[in-house]
Amino acid sequence: MSHPDSAGGASGSSRPLVPVLAVVGVGLIGGSFAAALRRAGQVGEVWGVGRQVATLEQARKLGLIDRPATLQEAARADLVLMAVPVGATRATLDGLAPHLGPDTVVTDAGSTKMDVVRAAREALGGRIGQFVPGHPIAGSEQSGPGAAFADLYQDRTVILTPLDENPPGAVGLVEQAWGTCGARIRTMRPGEHDTVLASVSHVPHLLAFAYMAQVLEAADAPLRLDLAGSGFRDFTRIAGGSPDMWRDIFLANREAMMQETAAVRRALDAFEQAMRQGDAAGLQAMLETVSKSRRAWRAGQPSPDTNE
Repeated sequence: MSHPDSAGGASGSSRPLVPVLAVVGVGLIGGSFAAALRRAGQVGEVWGVGRQVATLEQARKLGLIDRPATLQEAARADLVLMAVPVGATRATLDGLAPHLGPDTVVTDAGSTKMDVVRAAREALGGRIGQFVPGHPIAGSEQSGPGAAFADLYQDRTVILTPLDENPPGAVGLVEQAWGTCGARIRTMRPGEHDTVLASVSHVPHLLAFAYMAQVLEAADAPLRLDLAGSGFRDFTRIAGGSPDMWRDIFLANREAMMQETAAVRRALDAFEQAMRQGDAAGLQAMLETVSKSRRAWRAGQPSPDTNE
């Protein structure tokens, strides 16, 4: 799809990778995507879609978008990134579907994929090939346009779960866009994505929220928080994430998460049994195995952990 009259960010006769980008949800994720493409000179004009006029105006002043747009307008862009809570996926696609341009490619940044794909099939029907599901493994506890920055995806993994109906050109555009942001692309099936992410992202967040909740429910919670140190801060950091986002993720991926929480309970039982029996050797062996594995994994990480 060509927009020769709107590629305001392009220079000379060079056509950017994405002449017109529409970002639905111009916060940390969507705003950083736009910022990275703009810095690379690979986006012409950026349209922002959102419910809050003030948020869109802030995004415009920060240079993340060129102007606000409606979903109807966004549906005619070359590339649409939906950076919304997964629970809002269906409503967003319902708004795009009747107006979707024939060459428009839509992708998302949702942390679950099976429910997102199901919503896309229901909303888009025979035009499902224009939707390429994705999930950037990056973020922070900060939110809103002010938290966005162009380096967010540098050396981060972006998982794509292409559909059988996706033409190579649609997948290629999404891959190139994320690659321009500095990300590494990994391809998986939607179900595999949800199972793995339940283990390494969703359940850790659930545990952080649950642990923080039990501390706050204690009669001496103020004293505990006053004495809490770096270990408590590190463990509970991700409990500062968006309640709306994590509510949707926990519900959308609950089957896989419940399998993982059952496995966590078995691990807790093993540690508790060792403590109850005073089994120093057994406890030492479990601790050493885990500690060694954690250090080895961390040594291969390029930069500090982020909220996923």
